[in-house]
Amino acid sequence: MAKRGSGNMQRVAMIALGLVVAALVVSWGWSMFGGRTPGARRTGKHVVRVQVLNGSGEPGVGTRVAAYLRAGGFQVTDVRNADRNDYFATFVVARRSELSLADEVSHYLGGPPLVRQEWNSELADVSVLVGSDRSRLKLEP
Repeated sequence: MAKRGSGNMQRVAMIALGLVVAALVVSWGWSMFGGRTPGARRTGKHVVRVQVLNGSGEPGVGTRVAAYLRAGGFQVTDVRNADRNDYFATFVVARRSELSLADEVSHYLGGPPLVRQEWNSELADVSVLVGSDRSRLKLEP
């Protein structure tokens, strides 16, 4: 009789352990792939901070790009005019050695080219320089 009772206890313990493992897997999956709030765009545990520079010569384009990025969950830290207003092409500038953040922004905007230009600043991880080809950007969900 003692053997039969211990067999049931082992079975109950295995079911409980299976439920705990399943709950952990579901929790991990939810944190990685689902349940994102729009204001919490993250790669790993890092919020992507983006600077938007309008070099297109058209007023308001930088603000529209910034609004679209914010709607996508990116943290826009700065919106202003670029050093010139005659940039032909839009590009995404990686400000860190790791390109994954800039790649995420580029993908979200429809694929403008990436440029790596590292700097030591807490302002932004990525800069978006909007050029006169702005109509190629994906600015709607």
